[in-house]
Amino acid sequence: MGLGAWQLGADWGEVSEDAAFATLGAAVDAGVTFLDTADVYGDGRSEQIIGRFLRQHPAGPSLTVATKMGRRVPQEPSAYNIDNFRAWNDRSRANLGVDTLDLVQLHCPPTPVYSTDAVFDALDTLVQEKRIGAYGVSVERVEEALTAIARPGVASVQIILNALRHKPIEAVLPAASAAGVGIIARVPLASGMLSGRYDEHTTFGADDHRNYNRHGDSFDVGETFSGVPYEVGLEAVRRLKPLVPPGATMAQWALRWIADLPGVTVVIPGARGPEQARANAAAADLARLTPEAHAAVAEVYDELIRPLVHDRW
Repeated sequence: MGLGAWQLGADWGEVSEDAAFATLGAAVDAGVTFLDTADVYGDGRSEQIIGRFLRQHPAGPSLTVATKMGRRVPQEPSAYNIDNFRAWNDRSRANLGVDTLDLVQLHCPPTPVYSTDAVFDALDTLVQEKRIGAYGVSVERVEEALTAIARPGVASVQIILNALRHKPIEAVLPAASAAGVGIIARVPLASGMLSGRYDEHTTFGADDHRNYNRHGDSFDVGETFSGVPYEVGLEAVRRLKPLVPPGATMAQWALRWIADLPGVTVVIPGARGPEQARANAAAADLARLTPEAHAAVAEVYDELIRPLVHDRW
């Protein structure tokens, strides 16, 4: 289990700096060694908070910090060039306080970018210049993931994968395993839907994407509740809840479901506080789900979710 740091930047309601530091500390103390952020999260706030955390914990365990680039400019393929990459990397290196970024991911760029040789030549150059240690991609669509996996220099693919989004299981996970490419499973709790804590009366703040992006008004709707209509997601959760074993929360069970899948490298749930960070990390210690549980998840997906989302991403 890793930690997704979108919440520490923006778009999930206000998270104070003290809460952000406490969340990072709790995650690391619980054994998390992979942090995922982006230059656009809070326009650099998430990176800056992680950078300060790293400087305050120099003797801590070895951490891998993955960041992303490309979403701070108009989404045109021409923006993905070596000059912009260097500028974006310099800003992220300053935010994080490091000379070399561990892993930099193209942040859901326009689809043509994945097929542009010059883009990946530029990324190779950044590795040679030691600005970045490795590079990967964060994608919206399965086809984008498969195109990226075919690139020899791609180290990782970040993709939405959870109990309400199964499509990557069919082709992406096997292709990544065969190519030695890491899979970073993002939106693992479907924006909190799979925590089992929401109902028809739950409200979200005006600055929370679960409010303002529910219909894709600000960015791809697949990033919010995995693109599943809110009421349908609630019904799916009601059917899945009885599968959760005693002693585990539904969120932990949903994270364990992803971790069970062959080819998954790391799961990156977000957290707004230390208790949530510790609980998410503990999902790694749960026993593997039974075959019957996995079959039941597939049945709920096929009946409720597949017709709505499977062909969209």
